Amino acid sequence: MYKIHNFDALDETSGFIEIAWCSDGKFAAGKDGVENIYRTGDGKVELICFADRTLAYVHSSVGYPAYYPVHSVKKDEVKAVLMDLDGTTVKSEEFWIWIIEKTVCSLLDNPKFSFTDADIPYVSGHSVTEHLKYCIDKYCPEASLERARELYFQHTGREMQNIMEGKGRKNAFVPTPGAKEFLLELKKRDIKIGLVTSGLYEKAYPEILSAFQTWGMGDPKDFYDSIITAGTALGKGGTGTLGELEAKPHPWLYAETANVGLGIPFAERSHVIGIEDSGAGVSSIRLAGYYTIGIGGGNILTSGTRGMCNAYCETFEEILKLI
Repeated sequence: MYKIHNFDALDETSGFIEIAWCSDGKFAAGKDGVENIYRTGDGKVELICFADRTLAYVHSSVGYPAYYPVHSVKKDEVKAVLMDLDGTTVKSEEFWIWIIEKTVCSLLDNPKFSFTDADIPYVSGHSVTEHLKYCIDKYCPEASLERARELYFQHTGREMQNIMEGKGRKNAFVPTPGAKEFLLELKKRDIKIGLVTSGLYEKAYPEILSAFQTWGMGDPKDFYDSIITAGTALGKGGTGTLGELEAKPHPWLYAETANVGLGIPFAERSHVIGIEDSGAGVSSIRLAGYYTIGIGGGNILTSGTRGMCNAYCETFEEILKLI
């Protein structure tokens, strides 16, 4: 049984792994008040446990890690629901993994390259930059991140254009079963809804628009109370955002959606729940201080992040019962 301040009782099903040192070397178990240190199975988050507090250390493959306090979490009357896009609202992870795979094919000049099962937790759920950095480190260390991003957006632009013209990959964006009914029920209950994604706007918005067209629900901008993406791509001579560095599992996208987008201050966070299917996503919600619900179908269990969830459900129907 793991003892972690501000977490519920956890056991080996949490996916957490006990380690002796924080990977940056600043904390060691049994020294300076540190009782234990655990990391998530995917190694993206480390929990430094004191008797009266817990710190979370979030890794960065591009050199910008960060420490966050782990806040207490509880669920009161639900006034807002924050939902992930890829994998939670729309099934599109396979498509975006395929785009990253095609990018690596181009970097290696090897059209037969393909990912292994071990790669999947590291090429889904995080930001584009994190995904590409992982691929470069493992498969083509001589390549530059700038070149990888250039190729990624070339493939993305071409495939998205093909999809818009009806010539692209079939079933690239498929609405998650039960999501429509879940969203309409939230509206019926007058619960605010925020959509949160680590994806850049130009790739994220066509996904949700496609789902709403399939559902016959009009423009998602008119439906959601707030939509927060990782922003726009930084191009030569153009402008971009910091979304690539502060994306999941950092807490900022979820914190911004609730606090800025929905106007719910941190002190009222017990009225907010977040729903995610990825390890990076549930870590992001939990570090933002919101009640965290994992939903099946993603990589939460395989990424060793089940312990970040306050609840884990297989369907939206189950989640409605919690609300």
